[in-house]
Order: sequence, then structure tokens, then C-alpha cells
Amino acid sequence: MNFDILTLFPEVFDGVFSKSIIARAIKNKKIKINFHNLKKWAWNNYGAVDDRPYGGGPGMLIRVDVVDKAIEETRNKKQETRIILMSARGKRFTQADAKRLSKEKNIMLICGHYEGFDERVSKLVDEEISIGDYVLTGGEIPAMVVVDAISRLLPGVLGKDESSTEESFSKKGKIEYPQYTRPAEYNGEKVPSVLLSGDPKKIKEWQEKH
Repeated sequence: MNFDILTLFPEVFDGVFSKSIIARAIKNKKIKINFHNLKKWAWNNYGAVDDRPYGGGPGMLIRVDVVDKAIEETRNKKQETRIILMSARGKRFTQADAKRLSKEKNIMLICGHYEGFDERVSKLVDEEISIGDYVLTGGEIPAMVVVDAISRLLPGVLGKDESSTEESFSKKGKIEYPQYTRPAEYNGEKVPSVLLSGDPKKIKEWQEKH
């Protein structure tokens, strides 16, 4: 899968995507992540991508002409690209969305900053996504969340693919059952005896109840 991320701060992704599972997925060519600095399409010689809102108000808005040019020049011309705007007013991102989007070949994530985007940017994208009912300083962290949630569902990204099927939210409203490891007793708290029984049927029944 190919991810194209439009952002004003590509460097903030380095720490998150250079370690652990995502880094391994990139190395093994399961995913490819391309970063595009929106300042490349600045509307003036000073690298500006934003402007004052008509009608007044606080903050600055990222211009629609900047985003339109960025999309046009970075989208995959040979394959369909799913274009997603990271937006506080977007649809709440869920595990079902991660599964749906994991079927795509090319995904473009657009990260905002400042006060947000010109309203007309919404007409340039396929959907708007929010990771929660709160406001962040930019769309970079939500984009990291979306890339991580999607990538781990792709075949071969996790050590065992079943790790992504038997987990919280794999079924609507279901949280994964409690799990334990050694020691069998710690500070007076014991691992449930059924998990030590070696009886697969009883263990399965216990997991389903919890």
C-alpha cells in the first residue's frame, strides 16, 4: 500500500515511523510512505500556504489553490487514490474504517494546521476523518494514527496475521478478553485457574465470556 501525506511538517513523522512495526513494514516493502511539504505549492515567494479568512476572525486558513495543486501533482495517475482530509469535524475513525481502508492501494492524507482549511478543500477529497472529539494543533498526529491502524491490518505486517483478528474492536463493540503471563501469582493476585488447565474448550469458553 502507498501512503502520500501532505503536511507542513514532514519531519515530525520521523520518530514514529522509523521504529518498530511500521519501520519493518516499510523495510519489507509492505507499505510505502511519501511525504510532501505543502510549502512546495506556496502561493508566494515566502513559502506561504495560508491566508486571512474573509469576514475576519482569528487565525489563518490553508488556501484551496495550494491544496488543489498539491493533490494534482502527487496523486497516483495510474491507480485510484483515496483522498482523506484530517479534520476535527470529520467522521469518527473506527476499526471498521481501518479495515475498509486497508483494501485500498493508494491513500492520500492531508494534514491541516493553523485555523484549518478553506471550506472549498472539502470538495477536493473523498472523505474527512477525525480521531476524536477534541482539537489538536495539526493533522499530523491523526494521520499517524490512521496509517498505523491501517498498516497493521495488511498481510505480513504483523508477526502473526491472526494478531489483528483476535483483538479489541475486531467485532463491533467487543473488547479483547483479559490476558495473563508469568508469574502465575503476583502480590496475591492469581491467574484464573481455567487458563492453567490446559483444556482448550474451557479456555475458549472463558475467553468468550470475558
